[in-house]
Amino acid sequence: MKESYIDILNIRRMAFEHIAKIAYENRPITDIALEVYNILPGESATYRENIFRERAVMGERLRMGIGLDARTADKTDAVTDGLDQMDVNQRIYHPPLVSVIKIACEACPENRVTVTDQCKACIGHPCVNVCPKNAVTFTAKGSIINQEKCIKCGKCVDACPYNAINHQKRPCAESCGVKAIKSDTLGRADIDEEKCVACGRCISTCPFGAISDKSEIYQLIKAIQADKHLYAILAPSFVGQFGVNVSPEQIKEAIKLLGFRDVIEVGLGADLTTMNEAHEYLEKVPTGQFPFMGTSCCFSWKMMVRNQFPEINEYISESSTPMIYTGLQLKKRDPESKVVFIGPCISKKLEALEKEVAEVIDFVITYEELLGMFLAKGIEPSEIEISDKMMDASETGRAYAVSGGVADAVEKRAKEINPDIKLDIEKAEGLHECFKLAQMAKFGKMNGKLIEGMACSGGCVGGPGVVRSETKTAKEVRAFAKKSDFKSPADNINIPEADRPDDKKFQKK
Repeated sequence: MKESYIDILNIRRMAFEHIAKIAYENRPITDIALEVYNILPGESATYRENIFRERAVMGERLRMGIGLDARTADKTDAVTDGLDQMDVNQRIYHPPLVSVIKIACEACPENRVTVTDQCKACIGHPCVNVCPKNAVTFTAKGSIINQEKCIKCGKCVDACPYNAINHQKRPCAESCGVKAIKSDTLGRADIDEEKCVACGRCISTCPFGAISDKSEIYQLIKAIQADKHLYAILAPSFVGQFGVNVSPEQIKEAIKLLGFRDVIEVGLGADLTTMNEAHEYLEKVPTGQFPFMGTSCCFSWKMMVRNQFPEINEYISESSTPMIYTGLQLKKRDPESKVVFIGPCISKKLEALEKEVAEVIDFVITYEELLGMFLAKGIEPSEIEISDKMMDASETGRAYAVSGGVADAVEKRAKEINPDIKLDIEKAEGLHECFKLAQMAKFGKMNGKLIEGMACSGGCVGGPGVVRSETKTAKEVRAFAKKSDFKSPADNINIPEADRPDDKKFQKK
């Protein structure tokens, strides 16, 4: 959605900003009930049919922003109910991560084909002729579709010379690549937790802003105030998120002004992922141990394979993701550190809960949530004067944010180790395409290849938590990558020698 859904974006950002203000100002957490009126003052509604529903929806959005569940209309407790248990300075999570705010959902039709008033009642009536179920009837006033017979195949839609037939689908369900969205008994969207992989596409596509994820910015701010050793690690897609005139160094300094001790590029961890995945590929695919190997960086991709394609799950790289490797580096530098991942992705909130990850990553927030914190503190990154240069990651590590960046980095590193190796790459962006890629891999169509799955369009730059669209930031990410002093992960002097895999076993003697 991004710029085209600007009103919904503004609503989300206002919610994050007001939650952050309550935390920073050390006001009672129950002030959330008052913030509903501060965000939506007066008696006239701006976005919905009346101010009462508008405020009710905002109240549930604020509750999710604190980490609580969104409630249905039959739950009549005060909006402050349960807030006291969320007033802590550490991560607290109650599943599910992604939920439909039921009182905001307009119960869009799942799948419906209708004739509009653009129908000219043409005597050719191709709509009638192509219908395989005889569901379309021609009349002198226009065609009529029998909904009981219609199978929603769309043939009449394609055949109409006037584009007078509309095939309406529920936006959130249509965008879900794993078919996790159905309808509840009242026709509202409902998310199947067993299928959902938290890609966030439904959040981005709902025109009513009726789907959201839970946030932990309140607890994060309380951790900052408790003087814990907070360090931020920035995903490679951060470049350009806060305006074309805001440099990466200004974003880093702005984050430090929020109370973080330091800020590190996750591109550092990406370099470790590149080196390790290159080793994995060289060791397992050419030798026949694996028929192919999939990259491991996108957690939604990994969850989809784990849930729906268990037959190929073992062929997804065992290397840790850049988030984990970067967190581990910080834990080694400061054993008391609390690591906060900041990125475009909401599925990282779930990855951080995995048993082996929970001790490394303490909080996860998105760029949208970070923006809310900036607004609450009155921080404008573009106004910060800074001369320091960020240099944590290599060129290929920084390019992880764009589609193809991970596989390209692994290929380049593998060829540095063994110049004779030939890598055949297949990539997919968007969960629909990832699903197809996994199917092909399951049926043996990807053998010998390195495959990259990215749940978001354009790669991480198209994630649900970005502030600007991928079309505006991808170019800036690539430009920043080229500014790195390290052209290869092997050149990165920030990685200790003890953490580097040994290349010798793959090199000719």
